Amino acid sequence: MAVSLSEGDLDDDFEETHDINVTPFIDVMLVLLIIFMVAAPLSTVDLPIDLPTSTATPQKKPDKPTYVSIKPDLALAIGETAVKRVDLVRELDAQPDASHDKPIFLRADRSVPYGEMMGVLEILRAGGYTKIKLVALERAPGQPAPADAANP
Repeated sequence: MAVSLSEGDLDDDFEETHDINVTPFIDVMLVLLIIFMVAAPLSTVDLPIDLPTSTATPQKKPDKPTYVSIKPDLALAIGETAVKRVDLVRELDAQPDASHDKPIFLRADRSVPYGEMMGVLEILRAGGYTKIKLVALERAPGQPAPADAANP
C-alpha cells in the first residue's frame, strides 16, 4: 500500500494509490536468471573429446540423450561415467530410462582409429542397440576443415 502526499493538501486525509511494486519481482527474476546461467553449462557431458566437424544439418536432440564416448586412450564412458568395454551393454541396460528403441549418441575423439569405433558399434549392435547416431561438431558449409584434420 502506498500513499500520495501533495503540497497543496492541507487536511490530513491520505489517498491510497494502487500501483504494483515490481521491484521484488525484478529481483526474483534476476536471481533465477543467474541460477539458469550457472546451471545450463553443467547439464552437458563434459568429457574432453576432440570431435570431428560436419556440415550436416543439425537434428533435434532428445530431452535426455544417452552418450557413449570413446576417449583418445580408447576408454569408454556412458555420459561421464567410465565403463569397461565388456560391461558396456550391461551398463546401458541398467540405465533408468533404458530402451533399445531410444537412440544412442556415439562420440569418438578425432584420434580414435576407425576400427576401434566399429568395434564399439558391433558391441552395441550385438546388445540390441541398433539406433545409433554419430556426434560431430557443427561447421558452416563454406568454412574450411580444421588444419589438423586429414583431408583426402
